[in-house]
Amino acid sequence: MADEPHQEYDDHLTALLEAVWGEGFMSPGGTDEVDRILEGLDLSNASILDIGCGIGGMDVHIARTYKIAHITALDIEDDLIDKSRVLAETYGVQDKITFQCVDPGPLPFDKSSFDLVTSKDAIIHVADKRELATDIYRVLKPGGIFAASDWLAGYEGEPSPEMRAYIKAEGLDFGLAAATTYRDALENAGFEDIQLTDRNAWYRTTAREERDRLAGDLYSDLSSTIGTEFLDHEIDVWEKMIVALDQGQLRPTHLRATKA
Repeated sequence: MADEPHQEYDDHLTALLEAVWGEGFMSPGGTDEVDRILEGLDLSNASILDIGCGIGGMDVHIARTYKIAHITALDIEDDLIDKSRVLAETYGVQDKITFQCVDPGPLPFDKSSFDLVTSKDAIIHVADKRELATDIYRVLKPGGIFAASDWLAGYEGEPSPEMRAYIKAEGLDFGLAAATTYRDALENAGFEDIQLTDRNAWYRTTAREERDRLAGDLYSDLSSTIGTEFLDHEIDVWEKMIVALDQGQLRPTHLRATKA
């Protein structure tokens, strides 16, 4: 680990995200969206790698729902890993999941180690998509699947002023890239059967519902927990995000590809 632990998602932010997106989740759609990402895949006895596990919601759901062998779940923030372990223990699936805090960089595994590599909206924090795609290909077994979701840029080149305002408001370390960049990265790595499924239309509606809940039924409890100033800022983030979604500048997307 690095000398100074990396932290972008503090207790206030994770509490807010869980309130909006469900226990253990730091991105939208909860367990339903996880099932959509994995739809049609046979995970029987599968060895799985999750890149950017956050607070463990995806991994706990997979361990409880699918007849997998094991999940190795990575994140770069110690506090998130600690929360993930607590969640897994709460649901009695701690023996099915290994949560591991890692430094940013190459995946610390041998080639052909996993049947499935997944990630739920965390690759946005990785700037070099080509390098990551090559590394994912390396650790997958022949015939293995990459099935994930991520936030994609709906533009090539410079974002709109409204998109820049949203990114600034988020204040997170984003490495947004367009669909063409993801497809090129996966093709360059050697993947086949590449599929990108745009979820912008779904989330444009859902994000409005989330904003209304933050400003409505969730407001009182959250403001007493995380403070009114922080909550009001996050409601403003949602407002700016909705504009970016409406412009098509921010495009949640499902990703799937097969190692030859």
